[in-house]
Amino acid sequence: MLPQEIIRKKRDGFELSEAEIAEFIAGVTAGTVSESQVSAFTMAVFFRGMTFPERVALTRAMTHSGTVLDWGDFGPVLDKHSTGGVGDKISLMLAPMVAACGGFVPMISGRGLGHTGGTLDKMGAIPGYRAQPDLATLRAVVKQVGCAIIGQTADLAPADQRIYAVRDVTATVESIPLICASILSKKIAAGLQGLVMDVKLGNGAFMESLKDATDLAETIVKIADGAGLSTAALLTDMNEVLGHTAGNAVEVAEAVDYLTGKHREPRLHEITKALVGQMLVLGKLAATPEEGALRAQAALDSGKAAEKFAAMVAALDGPYDFLDRPEHYLATAPVIVPFQAPRSGFIAAEKTRAIGLIVVDLGGGRRKTTDVVDMGVGLSGFLPVGTKVAAGDTLALVHAKTDADAAKACAALAEAITIADAAPVARPLVHARVI
Repeated sequence: MLPQEIIRKKRDGFELSEAEIAEFIAGVTAGTVSESQVSAFTMAVFFRGMTFPERVALTRAMTHSGTVLDWGDFGPVLDKHSTGGVGDKISLMLAPMVAACGGFVPMISGRGLGHTGGTLDKMGAIPGYRAQPDLATLRAVVKQVGCAIIGQTADLAPADQRIYAVRDVTATVESIPLICASILSKKIAAGLQGLVMDVKLGNGAFMESLKDATDLAETIVKIADGAGLSTAALLTDMNEVLGHTAGNAVEVAEAVDYLTGKHREPRLHEITKALVGQMLVLGKLAATPEEGALRAQAALDSGKAAEKFAAMVAALDGPYDFLDRPEHYLATAPVIVPFQAPRSGFIAAEKTRAIGLIVVDLGGGRRKTTDVVDMGVGLSGFLPVGTKVAAGDTLALVHAKTDADAAKACAALAEAITIADAAPVARPLVHARVI
């Protein structure tokens, strides 16, 4: 069947057969389906949705568009995936923490999507770091170090690479069928034995409501379990920037501070420990999430997690002394200006999605697939929601290429951060677990 006929069928609301989905994805992989046809297909799925059998078929077709790894008795092989947020640098700390607890983490990460930052972009801020090694190198590093944070290789779920890039620039990111297939095709192809989903919930997430986030979590867990991948999901808060930074180099610097114990922002710390704890349960390295969280803390306190991160960076051709002097290697912006509180009061709310778009506007994300990301720009020094401030206090630092960019970002931050007379009611950090 011609690709346009498959697109037409989905556009008109009909269910696609497994064979039709497999044929379309084979064309995506081979390059016989054009970018405009991929875009039309994703938009049709966005508006028409997919039945459960279609979702399974799409995931299966994308998984088998390339190599599917088999680790044999190597393990436990575990991973975590986030649905995307602002300031979400958890993967950078989580992978070495799990490795320090005895797990093995071949983390296949992605670039930024829309207003959210991507782990792959953040790792790209480390000079020399080889984010897309061949599969032999991936295996060797995971065996030697215990973790490797990389991007998709040409071998793993190659169909997803094309579809993922198109979704980023065609406003089709929020489709649950496409999200599930994108995430799970990479994870199943990586040969995992356990996966924890971090489903973000709130005004900085793709799923803003509890219902939508729960639907996504339950769908991913159901599809993954059906494919033989043991999966659990945590619904975590994304109604404000996670940690103190949003950008690439600035987030890597915060992750280093976290691992070395220089500073750990409380919200970031609690969510990271919760995710590690759940991963250790799936890997049978802890009996309960609470016990797993205690093991995660011990990995930090002993310095083993920091050692694993340093070893991973060096094994993938990054600086051997990166953890000792990250400021020597990370890019910095030529202009750094404070954004100051316009009045006294309490930080009552953040329009987190808007803050993510400020980072994109500064050059820290992409508007189209060919855009080059500026690693040095971004935002740092965020104060948590609920903090009492005085007029003129610094609420964040803007890292920009030019004075004009900085001024524009400050103006946008004035619209995105609300100062009120009373502190807001505290929100839970983990809203729910889906197992």
